[in-house]
Parts: sequence; C-alpha cells; structure tokens
Amino acid sequence: MSDKIYREEVHFTGRVQGVGFRYATLQVAKEFEVTGEVKNLPDGRVYLCAEGKESEVTAFRDELVDRMKPFIRETEIKTEARPSSYQSFSITH
Repeated sequence: MSDKIYREEVHFTGRVQGVGFRYATLQVAKEFEVTGEVKNLPDGRVYLCAEGKESEVTAFRDELVDRMKPFIRETEIKTEARPSSYQSFSITH
C-alpha cells in the first residue's frame, strides 16, 4: 500500500478576496472526503491545497469552481502524489 496521496495546489485569481471565498471553500470541502487548507495571499489570490483520492479532490475543486465562477478569472493547478500533510480541512491565515 502506497503512503502517497493525490494533492492539488490551486491558485485562484480574480475577485476572490472579500466575497466569502474561503468560507464557501470550507463548506464545499465538507461535502467531500478531502483534507487541506485555503487562505488569502498578500497578492490578492486565494491558495487552496486539497488532498485525498484523485476523484474526490477533482470533484471538490470542480464543485467549488462551479459555485464561485463569477469571482474567478483564472485558475492555476499543480498536482502531485506525496505523503499526506493534513488531518482535516481548514481556513488558515
């Protein structure tokens, strides 16, 4: 059994701060078996890191993008398989 898990690091650009993006992300995460974090970045972007089964992580991201589409101008995604870094999903600062 592999100790590596699917991980996505996503940077959202647009009007993604001050619109409840992090809270919405936390709420959507509760609907999926994912762990990770979401936080605002000083440059105005939002950073999302999500880990879990690939199908859960991609479905989570797709649902989040669908719900927050009016605020997102660009989405950059980096994927990898690595040991898990999170026990739950949270908003960080």
